[in-house]
Amino acid sequence: MARREHRHPITVDIHCHFTSKRADELALPLRPTSAEATLAVVSPAERERHRLYIDTLEARIRGADERLEEMDEQGVDVQVVSPGPMQYFYWAEPEMGRTLARMVNDDLAALCAKHLDRLVPMGTVPLQNVEMAVAELVRIKGELGMRAVEVSTNVGGKELSDPSLAAFWAKAEELDMLVFLHPLGFTDGKRLGRHHFNNIIGNPLESAIAVGYLIYDGVLERHPGLKICVAHGGGYAAHYIGRFDHSWTARPEDRGAISQKPSEYMKRLYFDTVQYDPVEVEHLVRRWGAHHVLMGTDWPYAMGEADPVGLLHRCTGLSDVERDRIAGLNAAELLGIKFKTTARTDA
Repeated sequence: MARREHRHPITVDIHCHFTSKRADELALPLRPTSAEATLAVVSPAERERHRLYIDTLEARIRGADERLEEMDEQGVDVQVVSPGPMQYFYWAEPEMGRTLARMVNDDLAALCAKHLDRLVPMGTVPLQNVEMAVAELVRIKGELGMRAVEVSTNVGGKELSDPSLAAFWAKAEELDMLVFLHPLGFTDGKRLGRHHFNNIIGNPLESAIAVGYLIYDGVLERHPGLKICVAHGGGYAAHYIGRFDHSWTARPEDRGAISQKPSEYMKRLYFDTVQYDPVEVEHLVRRWGAHHVLMGTDWPYAMGEADPVGLLHRCTGLSDVERDRIAGLNAAELLGIKFKTTARTDA
């Protein structure tokens, strides 16, 4: 497949993944089936199918050459590479969790070091122990030069707004780290076991719940400098905020710890374009602004967007300036990605 012909100053994929083989080899024999929402509601046959699927992705997801080839085909200049969500390992005992997080981060940094102009690492931290999580956040910023960290939508069923995690949010704000919020299925997914519903429906539902708690429990009010990008177009919350706002007005007893309407806090968040439909991407832009939308693919999974730049150009209601911002300028500014300015030659 030839490289896409659309031209932008820079194109950045904010949502793509990597898995550490040595972390998997250490962790997977220890992981209980019930520990991950995606696995807890599916049959043994489906779990085996998923394992074989991941095995077929091994060269693509762990190697650099295949990754660069597909980036070229997609017209992606830079990937911001994050751990696969199965490598949060929040279920592990804290010491093991720290070991696994360090393995993933070190392997990610090594992968990206081979192509510093095209691969940017995004780390992980062991949120099951906040002191260890903060220490690893400091390490990946200072020692490994990472500017972003990926977290799940809950920590073993504990909400991200839980007071025990306050030190993590404070440190993420202090270090100016972009936090990428990526779900791993719905935690109560018994009705979502078939038709891939725990991904199709469960993931955006999980994100909406996590965002709701971050807003209503006051995390975003206490930390106005936090930078958070929500995967899969922000989940349902980004497209259904009117109901949040109406409740804030109609039921003041349920306002939680916030002094403004929920939509005021949503304005601070960022959202990726992994929604597949130009109408939905355009809605994100119209509602939250082009400066808060970042191009993503979810590479290399089957639920990924194969033509992320083309998707932006199917959004006929966007201006060229808006497409440039979404395609890469926003991510480059957030993460300090340097690039050479080139003239626009969009057809």
